Amino acid sequence: MGPSEPPPSRYAFDVAAAAPGEDFLGTGADLEPGTVLAAYRAGAFPMPVSRRGRLGWWSPDPRGVIPLDGLRVSRSLRAACRRFEVRVDTAYDEVVRGCADPRRPGGWITRDVSAAYRRLRELGWVHSVEAWSVGQDGRERLSGGLYGVAIGGLFAGESMFHGPQPRDRDASKVALVGLVEMLRAAGGEGRLLDVQWATEHLESLGAREVDRPTYLGLLAAALDLPAVRWPTLAPAG
Repeated sequence: MGPSEPPPSRYAFDVAAAAPGEDFLGTGADLEPGTVLAAYRAGAFPMPVSRRGRLGWWSPDPRGVIPLDGLRVSRSLRAACRRFEVRVDTAYDEVVRGCADPRRPGGWITRDVSAAYRRLRELGWVHSVEAWSVGQDGRERLSGGLYGVAIGGLFAGESMFHGPQPRDRDASKVALVGLVEMLRAAGGEGRLLDVQWATEHLESLGAREVDRPTYLGLLAAALDLPAVRWPTLAPAG
């Protein structure tokens, strides 16, 4: 069974009309499921203007994407992949808590934002990809992960984190590798992995920048694809 469509939003997002090179679209609207989905389908996403500020809507230009055939997996990262088990949707709330940890620099996930994505998750639109390891005490532990919005052939990554222990350092990267492998296995042609901004960290993993018209074209094609069956996905290999 696929995700449930919420009531439509009373807001519309005209990303194509935004000024070239302008990332910020404006403030306002709400975080109802229909509004957030409408934003992603139009090429936008919510993010507070500040930790205590008003809700803002963003559409970076240029936009960061990771081509599924362009992920860079170094020798050390490949070795790290053997130390973790990648799972899907088994610890969503823990992943979001890790991403929202206020001790992290640049933290932006407020309670309202977290609650909004939790509602979308309950409808089947949001998923977590997790990297698990076995600690020195022999117990399994969540070492890192990521979460994002999946609509058709789009996976819009929202945030990723890794745990505090030295052995956790590569856990979020391993979760990303697992995500890409799963999307490839589900039929990668035309699917879009959106990472919002191509930071130096993400560029080291293969992220690249595309201008807004190119992104909107990739998005339109991805949204036409059938959704993958997330609960049945398992990492390749």
